[in-house]
Amino acid sequence: MTSDLIDLATIFTQLSLLAFGGGNSILPEMHREVVDIHHWMTAEEFSALFALAQAAPGPNLMVVPLVGWHVAGWAGVLVSSAAKFGPSSIVTGIALHVWTRFKDRPWRRIVQSGLVPMTAGLVTASAAVITEASAPNLVLAAVAAACAIVLTKTNIHPLFVLGAGALIGLSGLGQI
Repeated sequence: MTSDLIDLATIFTQLSLLAFGGGNSILPEMHREVVDIHHWMTAEEFSALFALAQAAPGPNLMVVPLVGWHVAGWAGVLVSSAAKFGPSSIVTGIALHVWTRFKDRPWRRIVQSGLVPMTAGLVTASAAVITEASAPNLVLAAVAAACAIVLTKTNIHPLFVLGAGALIGLSGLGQI
């Protein structure tokens, strides 16, 4: 158990410092560490925890305490949460101070322009990892693609799309 807590602290401290563009940008690496390297859970379990975390109110990375809980109970929740949210908060505070101090410098616009495509790529990679874990067969992959298209091309509320996906799951079509 102690080695799991040390591993949780190490993993989430590193991920905390890599989370450019929001927490979801580190999901592929979190998935790789938790599922492929440490084998603490399956890809399907990770996907289910991520879905549960997204359904709950609060920060978009509530999956971190859920992973900690799955690995080491309450101690895992505390360690993973402190390791994920502490270091990035400190770095953000320092960066904000520097960013404000140099607000009139021309390099700020250049840095911002460079961070946009990097962040978009990281978030896209996160979506791919979660979709792959959530859609292990062709029917579920088609449902995920249809949901993505509907959500990006229409103004339909996401809860309706979520409900439609739940109905498809209840119908058994996802088991084909």
